[in-house]
Order: sequence, then structure tokens, then C-alpha cells
Amino acid sequence: MDTSSLFSLAGRTALITGGSRGIGLMIARGFLDQGAKVYISSRKADICDAVAEELGDHCFSLPMDVSTVDGCRALADAYASKESALDILVNNAGAAWGAPFEAFPEKGWDKVMELNVKAPFFLTQAFFPLLRAAARADKPGKVINIASIDGLRLNPWETYSYQASKAAVINLTKRTAARLIEDHINVTAICPGAFPSDMNQAARDHGDSVADAIPNKRIGIDEDMAGVAIYLAARSGDYVVGESIAVDGGVVNAALPQSWEPA
Repeated sequence: MDTSSLFSLAGRTALITGGSRGIGLMIARGFLDQGAKVYISSRKADICDAVAEELGDHCFSLPMDVSTVDGCRALADAYASKESALDILVNNAGAAWGAPFEAFPEKGWDKVMELNVKAPFFLTQAFFPLLRAAARADKPGKVINIASIDGLRLNPWETYSYQASKAAVINLTKRTAARLIEDHINVTAICPGAFPSDMNQAARDHGDSVADAIPNKRIGIDEDMAGVAIYLAARSGDYVVGESIAVDGGVVNAALPQSWEPA
């Protein structure tokens, strides 16, 4: 048994959508630390370019709006102009929308579902030939979808399309995994809890109060997210297929009911 290289990503290429900030940036930094060549993509070209330059010589910017199928295919074409194969695809780009039930707008439904559900499917489809070119039985390709614990349990906010989209991503992960494993490509998902980001402003701006509701009494840090992503992307995750992993300090699986009192 050789465990010395279980978490190494040396010699592998990765593409991370939404990779210029938040959870995508946490993952990008982790992959780079483990030796991967990383392409990051985001809608704002200037920010994407600046972040890639900051991350160093092994990180490259491929800005693109992936909220449409054309955008997904254009990103795959842009990547294919630089590389002949892809080892790891991280579908991280996403959006959220909150509004009262009576006033929840159609645009708040469509924007979130298109970016959170439609885009991961069509990105995976667009990158499939490149993933298949790198995948082998002894070194499977990896697709990692970023879902949310809000797809596993209710949150207190009226984020109807967001919760529905993340539940859909979890089930889409299973369905896609069942097909792509035939081509030696593992599809999995990460379900983050409270990590500070522009999308989770409560964790970013009020971390101490948010931490009070988390069983292990802290919000997530960069290494928490990088660690699970590296595990799934590297040889350590080669036998994990279709699984969605909650990374949340125990909110989903260890939180006790509010009325619980010890005997």
C-alpha cells in the first residue's frame, strides 16, 4: 500500500468556474498547493485575470459567462485551444436570490436555476470529450459539483429557487455519476455550510453569531473547503462516485433539535 501520493495533484489539470472568489478561490489555492495546473473562470474578466496572476505561474484565467449553453460551450472551446485533456472540472459558479413567497419574481427563479443547475450539466457535457481524453480506469477523471447544505435541509430564509437548485444538483450528481462512470469519470458533490463569501454574507460579516448555531462552534475556513476538494480530486477519492459530502461543522448531521434538553 502506497499512501505517500494520495493527495497529490501533480501533473493534473483542473478548471474551476467561479474560481476568482469565495469557495472557488479556496479550491483553486488548494489544488495549486498540491501541484495542479489550474484554470479559473468567472464572468468578470478583469477580476479573473488579476486573481490568476496573483495565484502564480501555474494558474490561468479563462473568463466566461456560463449562464447560457453557448457560454458553457465557449468556455470548453477556450480551454481546448490550450489543453488537449482535462483531469478535474469543478462546477462552482452559482447565484442566490431571496424574496418573500408572495413577491418572489420569475427572474429570481430563472437566474438561479440556469446558473446553479443548467450550467453544471451543460458544462460537464461540453467538457466531456476533454475529460474522457484524460480518464483511465486507474486514474479516473473528476467532476466536482458545488451544491449546498441547503439542498439537504431547510434553512430559515425564503430562498426558494436556491434551495430547489441545490437539491437538484445533488440528484443531478447521482444521475450524471451513473452515466460517466462508464467512461472512468467520477462525479461527486460538495455541500458547503457557512463559509465566508459574497454569497454567504452572514458568515462573512457576522461569523461569531453564525458560529453559535453550528455544532462545532465555528464557521468554515479555507482549508476546510480545500481539504475535501483535494480529497475528491486526487487519488484519495478514486473510489467515491455519486456522493455528496456535507462540509458544515455538523449542521446537517449533528445539530440537535432546538427543544432538546439533556436528561
